[in-house]
Amino acid sequence: MISLAQLRLQLERSFSPLACECTLTGDHSLTVKLYHPVSGQVDLVVSGLKVSSLGTPEAVDGLIEELRYELESNTLRRPQTT
Repeated sequence: MISLAQLRLQLERSFSPLACECTLTGDHSLTVKLYHPVSGQVDLVVSGLKVSSLGTPEAVDGLIEELRYELESNTLRRPQTT
C-alpha cells in the first residue's frame, strides 16, 4: 500500500499547479482535496475512497484518471469569469 505522503506527492505532480491534501478517516477511507495553494480555492474534494484499493501503481494511476475526470467535469460546470 502507498503511504499518504507518497500519494499526496504523486497527486501534486499529476495535478500541478494544484496542491493536494490527503486525509485518512477512522474507517480507513480517504479524502482527497485538490486546491490552489495561493488562494486556497478548492477545485475538488472526493471522500470515501478505499485505501486498501490503492495497493498497486496501476490502482493509483486509475485513481488519478478518475480524479482528472471529476476535476474536468467540475471545471466545465463552473461559471466563466471575465
